[in-house]
Amino acid sequence: MAPEAAVIPETRLFINGEFREASYGATFPLKSPTTLEITAQVSEASTQDTNDAVAAAKAAFPAWSALSPHDRGEYMTELARLILEHEAELAHLEAVSMGRPVSGYWDAKAAARKLQYFASCAWNGQGQTSLHTPGFVNMTLRQPFGVVAVIIPWNVPVYFFINKMAPAIAAGNTVVVKSSEKAPLTSAKLAQLIQRANFPPGVINVLSGHGHISGSTLAHHMDVRLLTFTGSGRTGRLIQQAAASSNLKNVIFELGGKSPTVVFPDAELESAAKETAYSIQWNSGQVCMANSRVYVHASVAGRFLALFKAHLRDSVRMGDPTDPNVNHGPQADEVQFRNVKRYIDMGKRDGELVLGGGEEDEVLGGHKGYFVMPTVFTNTPEDAQIMKEEVFGPVVNINTFETEAEVIQKMNASEFGLYAAIYTQDLSRAMRFATSMEAGTVGVNCTSPTGAFDLPFGGYKASGVGREGIHHSLDNYLETKTVLVKVGQTSIV
Repeated sequence: MAPEAAVIPETRLFINGEFREASYGATFPLKSPTTLEITAQVSEASTQDTNDAVAAAKAAFPAWSALSPHDRGEYMTELARLILEHEAELAHLEAVSMGRPVSGYWDAKAAARKLQYFASCAWNGQGQTSLHTPGFVNMTLRQPFGVVAVIIPWNVPVYFFINKMAPAIAAGNTVVVKSSEKAPLTSAKLAQLIQRANFPPGVINVLSGHGHISGSTLAHHMDVRLLTFTGSGRTGRLIQQAAASSNLKNVIFELGGKSPTVVFPDAELESAAKETAYSIQWNSGQVCMANSRVYVHASVAGRFLALFKAHLRDSVRMGDPTDPNVNHGPQADEVQFRNVKRYIDMGKRDGELVLGGGEEDEVLGGHKGYFVMPTVFTNTPEDAQIMKEEVFGPVVNINTFETEAEVIQKMNASEFGLYAAIYTQDLSRAMRFATSMEAGTVGVNCTSPTGAFDLPFGGYKASGVGREGIHHSLDNYLETKTVLVKVGQTSIV
């Protein structure tokens, strides 16, 4: 089914079950990163709007938390159905707002799958009992926090919206979701679908705007009991400071990455080259777990590099992300574009450029837009800035190594620890690296974005706080209360 491209997208705030303009009519422009034209004027949530959304969520909490998991799940199941029904429109809105190619849009299906799971899993939010204290029957209760703030990124917004919101409401919490100013349109569309699914007013509220206004208000708000955020380490630190200075609200963070992949001589080099190239190219490199550092054993480095470059040259089709034949769109906006270009200049200064770094005009024929070709550097010093910091673009550094000890030290010499990978046919070596790599996820003979639906995701070190997944997320949104019941003593005749 063709996307409803001609329909003007919803751009207002969704508070207490209704769409409304921002207070004082404040808006901000959303520019297409492909055409550089204004796509929409989007409502900018103020501090008052944010307070109103939190108040609506707080008012809705008692009735929502009192529902059975089955009754809450019926709303969620209907929302999943609607998301699948509007998959093409969601894909189109991402393409025109932040440049995500429609050709590889899997987000709606993944989001619906998560909703369908969490629609029934709330029954698992149970406590435990104990008879180990004489004269007592003791137990724990699992209860929702109350109002949860959800701040999502712009690179995979539909999936993150649902991945965080679904377990929160399944557990009985109510939520305020703040979308990114770079990609607000699909969040507003999801708000429309939430309204169509007949969720009670105030259970899910959706705000658009900038972090220093609505995001900061949520982070400092005394009625927000838990905040979950995916985004940059810089913003995560600001949120954690705000949480500590307000009501010590719980936080769940998935932050940045500088993910390493190690390739040994016994690896299947063609697969390793293809998969590592895809990892850094997918979504134009705007992925926190992209393998932006690749370490290849010196004995096979020449062959691997040739395969890596050939795969990028043969597979990348750059252009208008609404074109189903395109698989490489622009960077999300001018800020991202300039930032990636700045790192490419660093790479040219410190390393050896072997691919990309300025071929966009040749490929696009002068097409305007924030396009960056996949760019490859080799022989970059380990202490170079581009080796230490997250680029968040299609830029990879490929270096060589000789020994296991050497490469383990190099790959762990980072404050990030989100994802790591190793390619080898030696099982013992694979397990040595799996235990040595300081990362929340380790791929063996695979790399990002490979994941597992039923296993947790999150980061070591500066890459995050906590884990998210079907067997972990529900616990994130439930408090534990101990209840001690003293039992009267009676004689048994």
